[in-house]
Amino acid sequence: MTAKERVYTALRHEQPDKCPWHFDFTQVAHEKMAEYTGDPDFADKIGNHLHFVRPVRPDAWQEIAPDFWRDQFGVVWNRTIDKDIGNPDALIFPEPHLGDYQWPDPDDPLRWAHVAGEIEANRDKFVVIAIDFSLFERAWTMRGMENLFLDMIEHPQFVEDLLDAILEYNLGIIRNAARYPADAIYFGDDWGQQRGMLMGPILWRRFLKPRLQRQYQAVHETGKKVFIHSCGKVIEVFPDLIEIGLDCFNPFQPEVIDVYAAKREFGDRLSFFGGVSTQRLLPYGTPAEVKAEARRLMREIGKDGGYIIAPAHAIPKDAPPENMMALIEAVNEQ
Repeated sequence: MTAKERVYTALRHEQPDKCPWHFDFTQVAHEKMAEYTGDPDFADKIGNHLHFVRPVRPDAWQEIAPDFWRDQFGVVWNRTIDKDIGNPDALIFPEPHLGDYQWPDPDDPLRWAHVAGEIEANRDKFVVIAIDFSLFERAWTMRGMENLFLDMIEHPQFVEDLLDAILEYNLGIIRNAARYPADAIYFGDDWGQQRGMLMGPILWRRFLKPRLQRQYQAVHETGKKVFIHSCGKVIEVFPDLIEIGLDCFNPFQPEVIDVYAAKREFGDRLSFFGGVSTQRLLPYGTPAEVKAEARRLMREIGKDGGYIIAPAHAIPKDAPPENMMALIEAVNEQ
């Protein structure tokens, strides 16, 4: 099987010849592995099954000061500590109204100029068009998280207006993505923390679920699969996500979700992508423990398909290279 065929088989809840895998690395982890292997291009050789394409303009990110980057929405990210993502440094909407803000154009030809070529170069992989910070996350990066939570109670119409504007942008991306032979659309949108949902299920169902349903329906109308990423303990809305058409859930974080129980309860209706601990196992386990857990995940959660093994987030900087190599070896030894 090709990587693409393997992923499609898994998403049909059928048993592929091997459990598909995909590993991302933080910048520091990548540097450590490049030094450990003596190969700066090691990541291109580990057999990843997915390829992510991001439809953004070449100038979508601009460094306006050392380690301060402005994104296409105008949000400035302070990356003086976290070099991979950073923290929003100022508010686009300091007050609860949209004003005359001009949203990025999803139809801009420059954001799509590289997409066809990138997909063609990775045609044997399962190609995913990614919308990062896609709804709730995009809203709070522009308004501030505390402000947005207060707005849900005190200014709900503003929240509706803000989310609707973000939704229209996302629908524009989906509409354009339909022109390309990608396999899925991926929405990054953390809703959870270690103990539960950030806004709770009631507010999630009021403000997010209807808009998520519109996004997922639009994706399915293009013939593509729906992938979402949400860190944290969000298992209480798994039935909702299945109801509105989610195909694959990531990152399947084992510190907050019993991944084996989740497979038993939801695995006939939902596929999972992730499951390898980045908070405990990869930083603090031994190579033998990493291999043993990876093999168990592939054997038990990968049974009858429905699983892409991956770290529960990009591999963190405190993971020893020996543990990273053990994970790579485990999937390639299938």
